[in-house]
Amino acid sequence: MGVPLRPLAVTSRTRSSYREVAPPAALAGVLACGWHGHTGWARPLRVLPDGCADLVWDGASLAVVVTVGAPLRLWVPASASRVGVRLRCGAAAAVLGTAMPELAAVTRLSDLWGADARRAEEVLAATDDPDTQRGILETLVARRRATPDRRVLAAVQALGAATRTSDVAVGLSERALRRHLVHAVGAGPKQLHRIRRFQRFLRSLESLSAGRASLAGVAAGLGYADQSHLGRECRRLSGSSPAALVRVAEKFQTPARPARHDRPHVPSHHRGAR
Repeated sequence: MGVPLRPLAVTSRTRSSYREVAPPAALAGVLACGWHGHTGWARPLRVLPDGCADLVWDGASLAVVVTVGAPLRLWVPASASRVGVRLRCGAAAAVLGTAMPELAAVTRLSDLWGADARRAEEVLAATDDPDTQRGILETLVARRRATPDRRVLAAVQALGAATRTSDVAVGLSERALRRHLVHAVGAGPKQLHRIRRFQRFLRSLESLSAGRASLAGVAAGLGYADQSHLGRECRRLSGSSPAALVRVAEKFQTPARPARHDRPHVPSHHRGAR
């Protein structure tokens, strides 16, 4: 299930694609998006951390994929098709019914939801239409009737825009905020701030690749101490330098959303290239 830096990539070998769609209005409080990806060719997919969790159907099983803190590398076979829904950062624990630190990077959903997940796998296997499969996943989430902690969602949003964790004020003490975020996301305020800021950097790749912005300017605008600080964070969270990520973006012309994955289909299950 990879999320490429660019939603469409074409090579001499075959075609790799990725498409996101907005969630139903009734689920906008817990879902960030739905998506469908087609691998195109076999490769290891690198999924970049974004603090979210995806429910992913790969044609054989339904799994939860989580990336927090470090890139995840997953092998995807040629011509694989994956469909998923992305749980909003901060909403996954409420939907899944478990604390996020208790989950591995990839967890079979039936290990959490038992018969409900196994029935969903049977229904998903009965159709090969991505839109229908996505609808099945959305219905599965809707039946959970989850209500995420609004303070956690507010903190996640604030950390995505703040230059410092001290700028976040959501009516919780520092200790309580950390406890709530670790439960809901799997990361404390400082780690989540690093991840969210890195995602903001990924959104700047198009401007950087087009020459409309500089790495030094982007680093300063995002609150990094300097360009070297940005470089260290990129290597820690993606395994690549900022310049390497910009070079990837330069290869593709289609406008992109921030990705969990750093290349058009070279990572996966969750975030194998979001």
